[in-house]
This record gives sequence, structure tokens and C-alpha cells, in this order.
Amino acid sequence: MSSDEDKIQGRLHGEQPAAEAENMGLRLVSMVLIWLMLSLAQTVLTLCTVVQFVIMLLNNHQPNERLAEFGTDLGIWMAKAARYQTGASEVKPWPWTDLD
Repeated sequence: MSSDEDKIQGRLHGEQPAAEAENMGLRLVSMVLIWLMLSLAQTVLTLCTVVQFVIMLLNNHQPNERLAEFGTDLGIWMAKAARYQTGASEVKPWPWTDLD
């Protein structure tokens, strides 16, 4: 595995800060907010995908590195949000914790 893949795996599955279980009412509110944020993130991901495809068409099949890095960060955030939503983690994603 390359060092970039190791970093991504660490960000996804690495040590998580300690988090206490919260009141289920507060968790529901958090889950609804995260669901809305995930919906927005899906729209942003779709837009980035189209833009990156056009860039690659015009740039000799070379992706824009900043857009690719943003996509990686967005995907990691979405994975962390999904882990919280499904109960696999008690750690809320950004903006409740650092974006790392």
C-alpha cells in the first residue's frame, strides 16, 4: 500500500477520539442535520465529477490535483458521516469535530 493510501486508511479507520453516548433525542437531531449535509455533499460530489471530467478532456487526461484532493477529503468526510449515521462510531463528523 502506498503512503497516500495509508494516510487515507488512517483518517478513515484510525484511532478515534473518545466520545460518550449522547441522549437519543440529540442524536436524532444530529443525524437529521448530517443527513442534510450528506445530501448537499452528494450534489457537490456530482458537480466536482462533471468538472473534473471536463478538465481531463481538455488537459490531456490529466486531472486537476486540487480538485482530486478535495474529492478525497469529501469522500473521507462522507465515510465518517455514514459511520456515525449507522452507529458504527460515536464520533460526529465535521463541524462537530476537526476536519483533519
